Amino acid sequence: MNSKRQAAWAAKLGLAALLLAAPGVAGAAAASAAPPAAAAEFQLVALGDSITAGFEPNVDYAKQQPYGYADRLYEQSLLHGRASLANYGLVGLKSEGLKAFAQAVAAGQPIAGEAIQSGLPDYRADEFGQKASEIRAELAGADAVAVTIGGNDVSSLLNDAASMTDEALEAKVAELLGQYSLNVSASIDALLSVNPSLRLYIADQYQPVPMLAGKDLYAKLNKATAAFTANLDALAAGYKAKGANVTAVHVADDFAGREGMLTHMVSARDFHPTQAGYAVIAGEFGRAVWGSYTELAAPAAGSPMSIYVSGKALNTPYKPVLKQSVNYVAIQDIVNAVGATTAWDAKTSTANIKYGSRTVGVKIGSPTVTVDGAPVKVSSPAYMQKVGAEGKTYVPLATVAQGLGFSVVYSPKLKTVFINP
Repeated sequence: MNSKRQAAWAAKLGLAALLLAAPGVAGAAAASAAPPAAAAEFQLVALGDSITAGFEPNVDYAKQQPYGYADRLYEQSLLHGRASLANYGLVGLKSEGLKAFAQAVAAGQPIAGEAIQSGLPDYRADEFGQKASEIRAELAGADAVAVTIGGNDVSSLLNDAASMTDEALEAKVAELLGQYSLNVSASIDALLSVNPSLRLYIADQYQPVPMLAGKDLYAKLNKATAAFTANLDALAAGYKAKGANVTAVHVADDFAGREGMLTHMVSARDFHPTQAGYAVIAGEFGRAVWGSYTELAAPAAGSPMSIYVSGKALNTPYKPVLKQSVNYVAIQDIVNAVGATTAWDAKTSTANIKYGSRTVGVKIGSPTVTVDGAPVKVSSPAYMQKVGAEGKTYVPLATVAQGLGFSVVYSPKLKTVFINP
């Protein structure tokens, strides 16, 4: 990717985590006051280059947010419980830049973007650098750090390898990997100085050029890629021998033979992953972190949103309903899914939903719900929905879940809600 395209992208982009509310959550926010003790939150930090940032060419980031491997990894974490993501991927970052950034963060000292790496095209470098002490605090409490770095270190080989002899290429790869190892080791040391129990996951580098470019070049680049993987494996093994939790995440093999589908190299002469490529990278990270990876996809157009409660899909004949931008579910479905109980108060025509020490009272058509007896205004009242011959009480999903003290996270890309205690 050339620097002009990087700069144009960076000038538009403001990265954000997935929205922390489903449609209709805003009106129910007050209902989540003073929840019962929540489960521990899995805190994920992503560091690295434009792959961590989720960049793709020919995407107007003034109109949409990136959706890369880190976002998918965050979704996976929500299948395991409450989670958060802090993404500090920088377009154009090399391992030397990661080293400078990590060391500044470890010291809690602000650093200018130009000091992170000269000529770095991502305007957010200054913003991230000024947040060094804040990022240090995030790392101190983090469970895991995911890293992609090295592609910009070795990208010159994509142009130069064809004209190099095998001996010259081997020497150049050794030189580049030697510097990469020094920089990444210094970065790891800085991160572990903040949090010695941190779990670090670092990806190797896929090779984006397909065999269409020529068998000889393809063989050379794959050989260089294998050397990169072996180098990272040795680095990770060295840290494990010292008791540090550093894992090499293997993505290169997944791309071999599928470069045209998993990267933009053929369509746009750009080495960044396609959406399919980002999904593959996320899968490898997910399996490294949790031992498994669940493929998630948005429901078909016209279908209701997907709902996961404590990692399990909510499957019911009473489908969720989107009404006036608010997501509703049958009351008994959400009660059963979260393990709550419900009791009908005939005197007040109110359904009282109890979970732990919390009780949410819902009355059809009422502009308020009660949370532990206190009235809370909502913009989305419950209503009666006819389902076949049955009448079902439908309630605003977020109102009830948050009122009971659950975390509710909505992924607009997946049209999916993740609910966790």
